[in-house]
Amino acid sequence: MGTGDTGVTIAVKTQLPAFQNDIGDVIRLFYGEGAAVEAEQTADMRLTHTHNEQDGMWTECVELTDGNGLAEKEILSAPVACGGLEEKRQLKRLVKRCCYQLLKRVAGRRPAWGSLTGIRPTRLYYQQLEAGKTRVEARETLCSLFDLSDEKIALLDEIIDAQQGLIARNPRACDLYIGIPFCTTRCAYCSFSSGEIGDGRLVEPYLNALFHEIEICAQMVREFGLDIRVGYIGGGTPSSLSTRQLERLLNHIEKHFGKLDEFTVEAGRPDTLDEEKLRMIYSHPVTRISINPQTMNDDTLARIGRAHTAWQTEQAYELARKIGFKDINMDVIAALPGEDYEKFAYTLERIRGMKPESLTVHTLAIKRSSKLHEVKYAQNEQDVAQMVELGRQTAHEMGMRAYYLYRQKYMADNLENVGYAVPEKVCRYNIDNMEETTSVLALGAGGISKCVMREQEKILRAPNIANIEQYIDRVDEMIERKREAFAAKAEMLKQV
Repeated sequence: MGTGDTGVTIAVKTQLPAFQNDIGDVIRLFYGEGAAVEAEQTADMRLTHTHNEQDGMWTECVELTDGNGLAEKEILSAPVACGGLEEKRQLKRLVKRCCYQLLKRVAGRRPAWGSLTGIRPTRLYYQQLEAGKTRVEARETLCSLFDLSDEKIALLDEIIDAQQGLIARNPRACDLYIGIPFCTTRCAYCSFSSGEIGDGRLVEPYLNALFHEIEICAQMVREFGLDIRVGYIGGGTPSSLSTRQLERLLNHIEKHFGKLDEFTVEAGRPDTLDEEKLRMIYSHPVTRISINPQTMNDDTLARIGRAHTAWQTEQAYELARKIGFKDINMDVIAALPGEDYEKFAYTLERIRGMKPESLTVHTLAIKRSSKLHEVKYAQNEQDVAQMVELGRQTAHEMGMRAYYLYRQKYMADNLENVGYAVPEKVCRYNIDNMEETTSVLALGAGGISKCVMREQEKILRAPNIANIEQYIDRVDEMIERKREAFAAKAEMLKQV
């Protein structure tokens, strides 16, 4: 069973087929992955949604019937919203809220994030503020519309505070992302397209294709007048490259994009780091690195397929400090296989002793393409919620505050991933990417470029193919996708 699965199945029937998946998302909040189905014959219950519009009012009726004919019903009404995307958005919220209110009563529990199923709750908060509401009014609206808990409202407040003055509004601003899709081993929870580095036969062909993409896209940046000041090398594990390969990559980025105001390199796996590699990274204008333990329990590390120990994490961290790195992030994951509250607390205590500038607390999400999904690993949602809260308390005690969050499907108890940092070490790239306020030029396999067009309230996306070998063969096609998207943005800017 996946996270939160109860084994209950509910067949969905709606007069508005465009909202079939949205209704399914609400069902999964309460009954887990796979709960929403189409075939009534095999379902435990049936949810029927009817829609009516009369005298300027929408009325939604949701009825839940079990095999014995016992029924529960919820009815909600709201004024009709007129006009394009806003009309669809308001109607969808009403339909979901009606389903949520019914299932909340039937299931007898309240998810921490209420009826929210989207990945960026802060966006809803900003929408309220942009509509002219005060912070107090925005909080009240989020509570009434989505049934958010006081705890999650406080978390959103903390993030909004941390982001003040850091949201880029320059329409020509663009962040740079470079993807390295290689790891030394594949973690059991991983759903990324990264491949194990193996014998390394694909690394040089991949770098050649990536260098070509960097060169052409740097020309594109100049052609379209983009302003790139923030960069991020992610993966995969960028530090799985050899010292010489990673140095060539850094040289190539600097040659074509210059020195960036903020530049993060994920040096995530401690077993991929040594003094030579760390000194080489430090010799470049890299402002921030990540050294990610995920856990400080060796038995868990072995269980999830990490090829390092907690001791190696501490050694890599101490070496980075000795060399001179002054901005280090560490990632941990709540609810890893075999870990309870006490083991997670042990990890946090070890990290507290190291004193990184930022800490990212992830909630384990069991994706369908991960090994954990194959073995049907299940989690105790109450324990996970307590772990996530302990992560927040620990970050606060270390002088950090939350500055971004995002959510994923299949997370325990519908929870979240949160980035914490001491105030002067907030990562701008993470804010820009999660809030989708700044365009992103994403290079490498699996990268998704985004052209943010705020004036038109839309985002043009240009995804690079994730398969490494196909990326190598089709890199020019990937470049052309970006050219089309950024050309459209450039044309829009001419009209502003």
